[in-house]
Amino acid sequence: MPDKNIVCKDCGATFAFTENEQAFYREKGFDNEPQRCPACRAARKQSRNGGQGRGDYQQRGGDREMFAAICSECGRETMVPFKPSGNKPVYCRDCYRFKTR
Repeated sequence: MPDKNIVCKDCGATFAFTENEQAFYREKGFDNEPQRCPACRAARKQSRNGGQGRGDYQQRGGDREMFAAICSECGRETMVPFKPSGNKPVYCRDCYRFKTR
């Protein structure tokens, strides 16, 4: 599929919806093409997050509660952002990254 030129609905600038971006949208199951240019998308995202970066928990005014756990893979003590139930394995950051590759 060739690149498509789209007009941003916010600022009216024309931007390219590249072949790679189109493939990414198809892979993720997105049905609609983007309606905003990358700059307007970034500005909109930042305004929704109050300029504080990612994560709703930051907007609530504090850090996420963390829980101690033992990594099911390497046995090291780690901290996770959920209370382990014991029903499923829990991984430290390094083992989780390795498992998800």
